[in-house]
Amino acid sequence: MYRRTRKYTAERLAAMKAGKDRARMERQAPNYPQPLPELRMRIVVERFDSGQTERHEFELLRSRRVDVYRVLVDGQPWATCGLSRVLEGLRKATSRRLSDRAVA
Repeated sequence: MYRRTRKYTAERLAAMKAGKDRARMERQAPNYPQPLPELRMRIVVERFDSGQTERHEFELLRSRRVDVYRVLVDGQPWATCGLSRVLEGLRKATSRRLSDRAVA
């Protein structure tokens, strides 16, 4: 087998790269998905248990990952997490109320 010079190898690599670039430019551009909106989801919670109406608004905003949200609760930043953790926080934040049967 013959030895190849550095010049021959460099020219060959440059020609291969130019061919790949030319082929890529001739192909049709891929269809990229539409960018996600800034506000991805809004969860409004209204409670009527305590005699007065409590209303809280959870806004789930876009983040770097598709399944993770920046969460604002009543306009204040709360966490960056997934939907399961948002619902877990909602469940923990709402206190339990005694039923009428428990009081009697």
